[in-house]
Amino acid sequence: MRIRALLSLATGLLIGLTGCGGGGGSAAPAPVSPPPPPPPASAPTIDLQGAYTNLNFQAPVAMTQAPGDSTRWFVVEKRGVIQVFANDPNTMSAAEFIDITDRVDNSASESGLLGIAFHPQYPATPEVFVSYTATGPGGGVPFISRIARFLSLDGGLTLVAASEEILLTVEQDNTNHNGGDLKFGPDGFLYAAFGDGGGGGDPNNNAQNTQNLLGTIVRIDVDTAAPYAIPASNPFSANSGSPCPQGAGTINCPEIFAWGLRNPWRFSFDRGNGTLWVGDVGQGAWEEVNRVLGGENFGWREREGAHCFNPASGCSTAFTDPVTEYDHSVGASITGGYVYRGTAVPDLVGWYVFADFVSGRIFAIPEGTPSFVAPTELLDTTTPIASFAQDIDGELYVVSYAGTVLQVVDVP
Repeated sequence: MRIRALLSLATGLLIGLTGCGGGGGSAAPAPVSPPPPPPPASAPTIDLQGAYTNLNFQAPVAMTQAPGDSTRWFVVEKRGVIQVFANDPNTMSAAEFIDITDRVDNSASESGLLGIAFHPQYPATPEVFVSYTATGPGGGVPFISRIARFLSLDGGLTLVAASEEILLTVEQDNTNHNGGDLKFGPDGFLYAAFGDGGGGGDPNNNAQNTQNLLGTIVRIDVDTAAPYAIPASNPFSANSGSPCPQGAGTINCPEIFAWGLRNPWRFSFDRGNGTLWVGDVGQGAWEEVNRVLGGENFGWREREGAHCFNPASGCSTAFTDPVTEYDHSVGASITGGYVYRGTAVPDLVGWYVFADFVSGRIFAIPEGTPSFVAPTELLDTTTPIASFAQDIDGELYVVSYAGTVLQVVDVP
C-alpha cells in the first residue's frame, strides 16, 4: 500500500530544514540552456513501505550503516544525538551511540547535527566524523559549522563525546544553508558539503569566492597528516601550504573540490562506478542535481540550475550545467539520493533516485545519461523526505523528518 503519512509540520519548517527556498531574489530567471528532452519512455515502478515500525526518532536527518556491518543502523537526530539499532524489522528500541547536544546549536530550522561518516576501516580504525553547527560568536556570525572526529574506545559500540577533534571550522553569515553531509569517497578521502552561508540570493557571493569554503564540496585526507592533508588532485592543491581550517584564507582554499553551490543537501557516490552525485537546493525557482568530477564551478549565485539568477539575463555560460533540474511547480527543496544498485527493485538498477522535501515527490534519472535529462517522477507522497539511506546490499530507505523510516520497494 502506498505510504501517505499524514503530517502536521508547519509549512515554514518544511521549507526551512534543507534549503530556505525563497527570499531575496531577482527578476524572473532567463534560461541559458535549451529545453530539456522528454523523459524516458518507460520508468521504474516503486512504492514505500514502513520499516522498523516500532521505532520513532526526533527530527532524523540521516541514516547509515558502518562499513561492512549489516547488523546495525545509525540514525542522526538533528538535536545532537546519534541512535543505533539492530537491523531487525522487529527491533523494539534504539540506543545512544553518542550524545553531543551540549555543543550542537539546534535553534534554527537548518542548524543542528547534520551528517555522519564512518572511517572506511571502522572499527579497526575507530574514527567517526560528524558535521554540526555550534553557536557562533555573534556580530553577524550566528553559527559555526564544524567537521569533527570522534573515537570509539569499546570496539565500535559507542563514541566518546570527550574525544572530539575539530578538523574544520566555518563561520556562517546567517542561520540557513549549512550543508552538512559527509561521505568517504572510493578514493579514501573525506568529502564534506557546506552551503553558501545563507540569506536570500547569497548576498556576499560566497559561492563564487574560492578563498572561503562556503558553497563548496571539500575533500581532505584525514589519514596522512594532522588534522588533515590536501589530496594532490584537488583543483587548488598547489596552495596546500596555506589551508583554510577556519573556512577562509587569502588565496584559493586547497580543500575545495567543487564550488558554486547554494546548499548541497545530501550527496552520494555510485557504488557501481564511483561517480559523485549532489542535490543542490535552489532559491525561488529551480532545484538541481549535479554530477561532480572535481574542479567544477556550478554557477550559483550567477545561475540557479541552468538559468540566470544574478544577473537576471546575460549570465555566463562557462559554468558546469546540472544533469537534471525541476521547477517549483512540483517541489521546493531537493533531497539528494543514490544510484540504486540493489536487487529488490530490478527495473530501478542504474537510476539515480532523489526527492523533494516539501512536496514528498520521488524522482529518478538514468545514471548513464550523457547530458541534461528531465527527471522522471516515480512516486508522489506526503512524506517530508529528509534523507535517503543505502544499506550494505544496495537497498534504499527513506528517512522521514516526521521520525519514521521507510523502504523503497518494488511494485509487482
